[in-house]
Amino acid sequence: MSGEKGLPRLRAKKKFGQHFLNDRNIIRKIVEAAGVKEGDLVLEIGPGTGMLTRELLETGAAVVAVEVDRDLIALLRERFQEESLTVIPADALKMSYAALAEEFGGRFKLVANLPYYISGPLLSKLLTERAAFSIMVLMFQKEVAVRIAAGPGSRDYGNLSVLSQAFTDVRREFDVPSRLFSPKPKVDSSVVSFRVLDEPRIRIDDESFFRTVVRSAFGTRRKTLLNSLSSLGLEKADIAGALQEAFVDPGRRGETLDLNEFARLAHALYLRAHPAKNP
Repeated sequence: MSGEKGLPRLRAKKKFGQHFLNDRNIIRKIVEAAGVKEGDLVLEIGPGTGMLTRELLETGAAVVAVEVDRDLIALLRERFQEESLTVIPADALKMSYAALAEEFGGRFKLVANLPYYISGPLLSKLLTERAAFSIMVLMFQKEVAVRIAAGPGSRDYGNLSVLSQAFTDVRREFDVPSRLFSPKPKVDSSVVSFRVLDEPRIRIDDESFFRTVVRSAFGTRRKTLLNSLSSLGLEKADIAGALQEAFVDPGRRGETLDLNEFARLAHALYLRAHPAKNP
């Protein structure tokens, strides 16, 4: 399903969650949202039949395209002869973006139309390896995009909201109707940009521990923080003490905490989980 004359038609594969974007106007808007220009280093995850790849190459950028589908890899290599394009056969969930950035000698501008079924795990991985990127412009199922950009107190606010907003400037750029894809998905999509911050927006003692605290806080939404944080393996008295120290009512739930409150709480819990590091 190339959408272009003279190219072989390929059937989208369900196992890869493939939906090919066929609208050139949307493709241009994605390139504009990423601010791609001549001389940039761009990483494209899931190039599909290469319509977005073509637009990226026409800016004069050097493009690295990561694709897992062998049939599409063959199509891309047949279609594009440009030296400024490198096609890498790989699973986006398993590769090291830090190593890739080191190999190519710079930070990437990332663009991707993510398969719905891997969007959450892949975004989490990209945020962990965010040092490899200056900006990420990603397409999600619309309801996932809403969750990512949601604020505290909203039913959509969750783990990905906190992590995305702690490490990047998040912006919902525009929506993409389902009719612009082939095959047509059941839901609309949204494009979201993430401008990677030089430093986290909040104080974080240990990033891995912070992520664990946030996941625990949202693990069981109906439970209070005093109960949901028990998954950290701390005594209830320690959790209660950390909540008090962070000025957070133990009866509150994770979805009510803003970034600063999460930072204070994670810090207080970290000192209790790692007493040797407590000054």
